[in-house]
Amino acid sequence: MAHDLQKASAWKRISAFLFDVIILSVVTVLFAWGLSALVGYNGYHRTLMARYDAFSSEYGVDFSITRAEYDALEDKDRQRVDEAWQAVAEDDTAAGAYRMILSLSVVIVSLSILSGYMVTEFFVPLKLKNGMTLGKKIFGLGVMGTDGVRLRGPALFIRTVLGKYTVETMIPVLILVMIYWGVIGVVGPVMILLILVGEAAAAVSTRRDGFRLIHDLMAGTVVVDFASQRIFESPEEKNAFLMREAAERARTQEY
Repeated sequence: MAHDLQKASAWKRISAFLFDVIILSVVTVLFAWGLSALVGYNGYHRTLMARYDAFSSEYGVDFSITRAEYDALEDKDRQRVDEAWQAVAEDDTAAGAYRMILSLSVVIVSLSILSGYMVTEFFVPLKLKNGMTLGKKIFGLGVMGTDGVRLRGPALFIRTVLGKYTVETMIPVLILVMIYWGVIGVVGPVMILLILVGEAAAAVSTRRDGFRLIHDLMAGTVVVDFASQRIFESPEEKNAFLMREAAERARTQEY
């Protein structure tokens, strides 16, 4: 095994990434389903839908019409739609259910994705060693420190929770949620674009070091070809190896 950097091939990294995304998605959905049942999300949703149905029948309107359909209505019909929406806004039951749905959506999404990452990108690699997720294990990849030393728990935690979960996933997801609920304007897409630009810049600037992304820069890690990469247990082991190697070269050169 070589002790210098053995970069992982692009197709292996892409294949491992896609496999891990599928596993992460499945685990996240399972956690989301469980949390939804635990906090009674469906109950609040049914309550809100029931209030919508009640006001829809009372005012004879369809709350699901598009903006174009609304604009095409006659003045009296638009007024009836406006009055129906106003009635919904002033209804305590509907307003309470809406607030709970909005709050629980953020909580469920956040905790489910965090749980998914902790299972697939933290606990599994701790068990398999060398930063290996299931995808990396299948495709022969590993993760080590940029100093060539085996990845430890603290660095793996930073890589997973602060890098992948917080910066690369939750910030964009929460921005998308706020865009969906009309809470944020043009600033949201700009922030997502900046994160994507940051990822691209990180990859390009570290292309000689294995195309490290934001989570790798934060944790001081690099993805390597596990079969050909020598990974040291500690800095002391690496230093001892390099000293022996230097001594061997010097001994050989004497003759």
